[in-house]
Amino acid sequence: MTTENSTPPATPEFLGGSDGGSGHLISIADQTLAFRPVAIGDATPTGTQIARAAGKTPAPNVVVMALSGDGQLELVRPDEAVDLRQVNRFVVVESDRLYLLTINVERFEWPCRVISGAVVRKLGHVPADEEILFDREDQKDVVVGDTDLIDLEHHGVEAFHSRKRVWKLNVQGVVLDLTQPTISVRDAMIKAGFDVNARWYIFLKVHGQPKKEVALDYVVDLRTPGIEKIRLTPKGIDNGEGAPPPRRDFALLERDEIYLDNLGLRWETMVDAKRRWLLIHDYPIMAGYTIAKTCMALEIPLTYPGAQIDMFYAYPPLALTSGRAIDRTQVRAMILGLEFHGWSRHRNASAPWDAAHDCVATHLALVESAIAKEVGL
Repeated sequence: MTTENSTPPATPEFLGGSDGGSGHLISIADQTLAFRPVAIGDATPTGTQIARAAGKTPAPNVVVMALSGDGQLELVRPDEAVDLRQVNRFVVVESDRLYLLTINVERFEWPCRVISGAVVRKLGHVPADEEILFDREDQKDVVVGDTDLIDLEHHGVEAFHSRKRVWKLNVQGVVLDLTQPTISVRDAMIKAGFDVNARWYIFLKVHGQPKKEVALDYVVDLRTPGIEKIRLTPKGIDNGEGAPPPRRDFALLERDEIYLDNLGLRWETMVDAKRRWLLIHDYPIMAGYTIAKTCMALEIPLTYPGAQIDMFYAYPPLALTSGRAIDRTQVRAMILGLEFHGWSRHRNASAPWDAAHDCVATHLALVESAIAKEVGL
């Protein structure tokens, strides 16, 4: 497949020739779809004149097609005049056969080896709220814009299909698939599972631009080029840049602290709403999930290690890239104003908690096993 983005037509430039003649500058492409400037003497040339300007001898197998600014690709008959103020880009090819294509399984014939996305949309009656994809074997299908040109010179029948437009938005590591191009920050955060009632610094990141602080009612237009993500930073919690010393609201077992220090991750112990938490920041998450790191929270009972550590919690929440829901992850815990998602994973009678041996390290081994199981590891 070959594509070439078109631009809206400009008023044709008037050129003075050295021989006293004059001309108008148009753009012509051949079957390579590479446009080149060509001078033509008439402001309303016919298809025959355009073919001659392209160096083609008018013949039954010479096809002239006008490319408008909105991507429409239309045949120009040999005796048909074209107003260069309306369109000044043309595809001139020699074609001795019809090209076959399907649009949503319906079969069409096209007299030229090139076709624009706009024509595919028109031929297939594809609604404006759907996008068109060009099917490719053993490769990812390509989204075709209205102004893209497609080369149909392949063996067999080229296939296109349409689907509802999907816009993606990354909200602090949670990727949303949206069917509308605009969404408020509030709605995006709710869809991503974040508590909008918590205190946040909210930033919109656009490629090549400095981050922009926005409010909950700010509307993100995903049609804007370069939008990367919504970044959330809890107010009152350092984001890692010049972080204060980690909190140590209560002590763990000596072997726990040695183990955690050896992980090389920042960890803290804190008491919130009379619940004791161990927080492990930037805890790495294996492939198959939508985020690579999370804050892992373990609730440490007051009588630990006599009482067992049970379940685990994550913020941001873990979600599979496959889109499949993860069973038994409906428990929620508010920690410093942030909503952590809990995984209901418990020991059974065959492997009960052993206060003499079990600790943070052994519980994290169970955590890793539970996370890996969801991606088939």
